[in-house]
Amino acid sequence: MDRVEKLIGEINGTMAIEGMPLTEEDRDMLRRCITGKTTPDEEIKRLVKKYSVVPER
Repeated sequence: MDRVEKLIGEINGTMAIEGMPLTEEDRDMLRRCITGKTTPDEEIKRLVKKYSVVPER
C-alpha cells in the first residue's frame, strides 16, 4: 500500500499547488482506481450520477 499512498500524495501535492487539494473522497476514489477495484470510467459515471441535477417539470 505504500506505493499507492505515495502516488496519492504526489497527486495531492500537484493539486494543492493549483489550490485544489484532494478531499478524502477524492483519495478514496483514487485508491479504488489504483488498486483495480474500479475503473476511471466507472468513477466518472458515479460522479456524473451523483452531481446530475434533473430539472423539475
